[in-house]
Amino acid sequence: MSIGMLILTVVAVLVFFGVLQRVLDRMYLTDRMALLLIAAMFAGTLLPNITIGMVSVNVGGALIPLGVCAYLLIRANETKERIRALAGSLLTGAAVFGLSILLPDEPETMFMDPNLIYGIAGGVIAWLLGRSRRAAFICGVVGVILADVVTACINWSKGIDQQLVLGGAGMGDTVVISGVLAVLLTELIGEITERIVRKRKERDEK
Repeated sequence: MSIGMLILTVVAVLVFFGVLQRVLDRMYLTDRMALLLIAAMFAGTLLPNITIGMVSVNVGGALIPLGVCAYLLIRANETKERIRALAGSLLTGAAVFGLSILLPDEPETMFMDPNLIYGIAGGVIAWLLGRSRRAAFICGVVGVILADVVTACINWSKGIDQQLVLGGAGMGDTVVISGVLAVLLTELIGEITERIVRKRKERDEK
């Protein structure tokens, strides 16, 4: 089992036991919807990629996560949140692409799997830019996919005949890691911040 699927399994267990109820509420998802999406992503990774020309899209690793992002954009309460999510996605993509240039070309020379590095970096950057859980997830997912698209476009401009595979060949793990990490960081830091503010108010009232 890949690390992305392992993370989804852990998330599914947490959802089943109600641990992530608050997070799901903020993302306009019910427990059943979340479990169905996770199951769909698992099943989608087993389906053949949808290939159009030089672009191949994995259903579970790219199409379903992008569908969730579209749903969150539509359900966003404010135009500012939509703009922040889209702008943050562009910046996250630029940052991940920049990181890919700095890292060595040979994965075996790196201390960690590059897809894991990109996923963690994308998640952290998305958390910093997204602010809300919804926007952070969108930044994390769309950002790493955009970075892959930019890389492919540059290769094509150089005459490199390489197929762009979205959500497959390890990129599905990157998408999952980035999106999930962005949301969890937003939830964790937000909870810590709220508790600090609450304690300060209680202290000031005494």
